[in-house]
Amino acid sequence: MDVFCALLLCFHLLTTVQVSGERHTFSVSVPHRVYECPEGANVTLTCVQSGPKAHSEDKLWDTWLFTPHLQEHCHKGAHPRGSSHNNGTLGVQYTEKGNSFSINLQNIKHRDQGKYCCLLLEVNKQKVEQGAREFIHLNVLPSTTRTQNGSLKCSEWSHSPTDDSVAEGLAIAACVAFILCLPLILMLVYRQRQTVERHRRAHELVRMDSEAQAHENPVFLGDSPQPKPRTISQIMRQSSETGRHLLSDPGTPFSSNIQGEFFFPAQEPIAESPNLLE
Repeated sequence: MDVFCALLLCFHLLTTVQVSGERHTFSVSVPHRVYECPEGANVTLTCVQSGPKAHSEDKLWDTWLFTPHLQEHCHKGAHPRGSSHNNGTLGVQYTEKGNSFSINLQNIKHRDQGKYCCLLLEVNKQKVEQGAREFIHLNVLPSTTRTQNGSLKCSEWSHSPTDDSVAEGLAIAACVAFILCLPLILMLVYRQRQTVERHRRAHELVRMDSEAQAHENPVFLGDSPQPKPRTISQIMRQSSETGRHLLSDPGTPFSSNIQGEFFFPAQEPIAESPNLLE
């Protein structure tokens, strides 16, 4: 019962930490993690801001970074196609709509393949209060498939926000809850072991006491165990071991009270027959 209460308390603590983290986390999510586009197509990469700002009067500043290596982090100043603002000549356009901000790349080439990072900062009087970032992979394929109207289409792989940022938050919350509950769990395990040890010692004392009273199994004899009855052969064997013979001692119920005589009476001598002497 104590272990169940401890687990219930830990679950409640984990839920509290999770709700608190979801309520105050400033983050960025992506509707689609991977885009696959043929060469010559146009693609729009989008990130979405979630979570409240630290101060309502703060301003949000967003930007996009790029690296051709999928296993590397995006570096400061490395913008897609080398431009951090709208540039029709390079085919780069940045847009903002509500909580989302996007980058549109026109007539993509194989050199556009790589990792795109969206960075969002909350700024208050030239001071960064908080920030968040996400990334998107763009794979560029050879141009082999066209639609009926001659345009090229990109394939988008759906992505759930719970797969990354929320999953990391849950993992951190679970670790914190486990660390906080660990002393309680260790204390309950210690108490459980002490209870088992006391029960074992009590059972051992009862067994030793029952052996001292010649009980084979005191558990089935009730609260007041009765001594096991002995048979006649056991009584006779015990008496013979002490040097007494119950059936041969005078005064026993099986012997007659004879004063001065043996158990078998003496017989008169038999006269010798003269015929046997000849």
